[in-house]
Amino acid sequence: QVQLQESGPGLVKPSQTLSLTCTVSGASITSAYNYWSWIRQPPGKGLEWIGYIAYTGSWHYNPSLKSRTSISRDTSKNQFTLQLSSVSPEDTAVYYCARGRKPSLDPNEYSDWGQGTQVTVSS
Repeated sequence: QVQLQESGPGLVKPSQTLSLTCTVSGASITSAYNYWSWIRQPPGKGLEWIGYIAYTGSWHYNPSLKSRTSISRDTSKNQFTLQLSSVSPEDTAVYYCARGRKPSLDPNEYSDWGQGTQVTVSS
């Protein structure tokens, strides 16, 4: 059974870069047909897909966040990382990492989720 765990700072200052890591157990991030996503939920709003990194190492980002987003991976640690630059208070949200079995932009297509981590952007 796959398990995902997010880690990273809970408070980030405006204009800085948000950095979160997802540690995966129970499955390899390089195993075929696995797509590893970052998804967030701002307070009072719905889920927003941020981007994914595929088992091949290729990636795809939400066009609305693309200019500020980078997702990378460390296969030796079975981890993948989100970096979101130039953050503002509008980036305050619960951030989730998740696994899907196809390259989807729809959060509902992801079957395995971490518990989520609160990130607040404030000075």
